[in-house]
Amino acid sequence: MIAQYGLPLGMVLVLLLGIFSGYPVAFVLGGTGVLFVLLTDLPNLFLGTMVSRVYGGVIANWLLVAVPMFVYMGLMLERSGLARNLLISLQYMMGGMRGGLALAVALLGLILAAGTGVIGASVVTLGILGLPVMLQNGYNKEIATGTIAASGTLGILLPPSIMLVLMGDILSIPVGDLFVAAVLPGVLLVGLYMIFLITVAIFRGDLMPAMAVTEKLTRLQMFIRMMRDMVAPIALVMVVLGSIIAGLATPTEAASLGAIGATILAATTRQLSWKVLGGTIFETGKITGMIMFVIIGATCFGVVFARLGGPHMIASMVDAMPFEAWGTLIMLLAIIFVLGFVLEWIEISYVVLPLFAPIVIALDFGLGLSTTEIMLWFAILVAVVLQTSFLTPPFGYALFYLKGVSPKGVTMAMIYRGAAPFVVLQLAAVGLLMLFPALAIWLPRLAFAN
Repeated sequence: MIAQYGLPLGMVLVLLLGIFSGYPVAFVLGGTGVLFVLLTDLPNLFLGTMVSRVYGGVIANWLLVAVPMFVYMGLMLERSGLARNLLISLQYMMGGMRGGLALAVALLGLILAAGTGVIGASVVTLGILGLPVMLQNGYNKEIATGTIAASGTLGILLPPSIMLVLMGDILSIPVGDLFVAAVLPGVLLVGLYMIFLITVAIFRGDLMPAMAVTEKLTRLQMFIRMMRDMVAPIALVMVVLGSIIAGLATPTEAASLGAIGATILAATTRQLSWKVLGGTIFETGKITGMIMFVIIGATCFGVVFARLGGPHMIASMVDAMPFEAWGTLIMLLAIIFVLGFVLEWIEISYVVLPLFAPIVIALDFGLGLSTTEIMLWFAILVAVVLQTSFLTPPFGYALFYLKGVSPKGVTMAMIYRGAAPFVVLQLAAVGLLMLFPALAIWLPRLAFAN
């Protein structure tokens, strides 16, 4: 097999060496593709095919217009002060009990995820607003940092997730179906987080003491304040998702509604200024540019890899494995999980998913699902696995985001230890999704029954 598939194996080796060298991944992907055109017997005119694929598959792809608008929406919401007000309300509502602050952070992470879809914004916001308060109230540093990092990563799974938009494009799945399918798994994850936090609060209350409430408000007043602060972000999410589910707007059009709505909310909270608007647009351009360069580089790599027999190599390797359908699925997800230690979800999505998707479609799981439903289920499984890549060392980006805003005394080792239980919880969620595919399939069936 090595002799037969030496060229695609060489591409993978060069790709890994380039990534570990620290060179920008987008240029490593594209450069590897061009290099192997020049080193092999592929005609130089094949480079023209790569350009055509980049233009037709990336630049002219209308769906990808949603990416900068969803990024803008998340960043503008983060700057509008809505997250800060809501966290304060949740803190006072739940802070009087052991573990209450951690539960408030987890709930805010859920709301921010549904409102932003940008992990960097969610983790930084939760870190700035929640971590000092948790530490001041005597929280264990590992518990505090782990809760914030894990809650912040929900933004990559729950709609309007940028990852789901790109995965829909890669796997040719309607983005609306992916958005709806991700809701129950996202709620499942939050539920597992909260069960873990409540358990720790019950048996190790000293790690998560109750917050000293200084503002004298009744429970009813706290609840009214919390609901007031929740109305705006929830309304915006309902407009975005509701317009897609109802068939009134495409994901791209819904993203524009979200961007406009976030700007209006910032204006109503008197947080909209030329400085805020300019900074949001600048950051949106940076994030979008990074994503697009990776997509272009991955397209170049994928075209050459396929031409040199890469998909056949992967299929042969899988056929050689002594696994049935379920064993093969576990192996594929395990590969993605391990890759998450060293790669970002964008590279994994554009390099691995096009190779693994045909393999999964050909497997017989005995579930009675259609091909579309199998791909939808597989996409959600991959999405949850990829979410763990933000929490696993050495390149867990959520951990580095959090370290950047942590007070003195919070070390990287503490953050790593704090994230470990939540990685286990996320893998448990993957197991539940494998055992019960209806968690990913039932809601899309219900929403799009007609």
